[in-house]
Amino acid sequence: MKILTMLVLIFAKKARPLLIRLLPINLLRRIKKNIVNSSIDKLEEESALIPFSRSMNPDGINLVGYVQGETGLGQSCRLVAKSLESANVNFGILNYNQISAIRYNDKSLNYKITDSIKYNINLIHIAPHEISLAYFSLGRNLWDSRYNIVFWLWELEIFPQEWEATLVLANEVWTPSEFASESIRKITDKPVCTIPYALGELTNGIYGREHFGLPNDKFLFLVMYDSSSVMERKNPIGAIKAFKQAFSAIDSTVGLVIKINNHQISDILKIKTELRDYSNIYILPQIMDKQEVHDLIACVDVYVSLHRAEGFGLVPAEAMLLGTPVIATAWSSVTEFMNDDVACMVNYTFINIEKDCGPFKRGNRWADPDISQAAQYMQKLYGDENFCKSLAEKAKIHILQHFSSTKIASLIQDRLSQIYGGHV
Repeated sequence: MKILTMLVLIFAKKARPLLIRLLPINLLRRIKKNIVNSSIDKLEEESALIPFSRSMNPDGINLVGYVQGETGLGQSCRLVAKSLESANVNFGILNYNQISAIRYNDKSLNYKITDSIKYNINLIHIAPHEISLAYFSLGRNLWDSRYNIVFWLWELEIFPQEWEATLVLANEVWTPSEFASESIRKITDKPVCTIPYALGELTNGIYGREHFGLPNDKFLFLVMYDSSSVMERKNPIGAIKAFKQAFSAIDSTVGLVIKINNHQISDILKIKTELRDYSNIYILPQIMDKQEVHDLIACVDVYVSLHRAEGFGLVPAEAMLLGTPVIATAWSSVTEFMNDDVACMVNYTFINIEKDCGPFKRGNRWADPDISQAAQYMQKLYGDENFCKSLAEKAKIHILQHFSSTKIASLIQDRLSQIYGGHV
């Protein structure tokens, strides 16, 4: 295993597609975990980074991240890039790909990608558990003499202790939500700033229900999640249970759409087992580009997110922008842009995580949404067209005001001014 791990580390960047074809994904994940743990341990042997010197490089930002990734983190990185553009900040993008089965085919920001590390601030949009691996694979020259900001998302109240050592690589942390910021502030004295995404109007209408193989004569609820984001956290089974409680298996007027990104066979089997008596279910495991995703959200009647925890909640926010009413668990980051006036907020109780689920460790807590209340919301939205329309209209206005590009650009400009002001 040690030899295989070294080979994967050496060839990962150039031979990633070949590795994915040759090795089982579960084996690659175990190897990657070994590599990450080794890289975190190795950080302790490193000498301290050369302190930030503003005069060493031109003012501006090197955005480092999964900008081509077709995942939530990839979209997060692209939104951060758009916010930098709105703030009129000089910046370039260094594309970073992780070792995984995730596709890296989003080319929308290729015009900003560069191999040169030009500017004196790094904004490193790489997941906390991978930041040490990025340090060694990208080279220390990227980090020395620059002001290093890491952009992290986190979904629980407690930040993982095993990742705290990676903060030695950062001068400060940015997150898109105050919920995530508060979690990280508990374990560091370094600045932690909340810089939400700038969300504007989204285009839709290119693809209709026919494109997705969906019926036009049913009231459709949509559940969407990425398997890499951990099924237990996204909790599609909770939404399925609510749908089953709200509607009978023979009700032909409604349907449930389940969109899975980077799907695992085991996930689909769980879903099919839960819905074995229902015929009005539409599972969409195919890869979609962002336009298709937006059109899918826009062409259904309701979006449902009975998540157990969110570091931001981008898809519910996009649904609100697209005029699709949202049912969501009333806990974690989504409560910063959702309330009872603009969404159907589901009550919850806290439960302890009973076994490790990816990075979410046993003993932490997250929300267990009230399935009966979610089912009642489904019935109300189905039966009350005026309520549906009013909720959607108010939600869109709320999001546009809350996350305007002008507002977010001002936050970025103010923070950069403070950074430079302290390092003239």
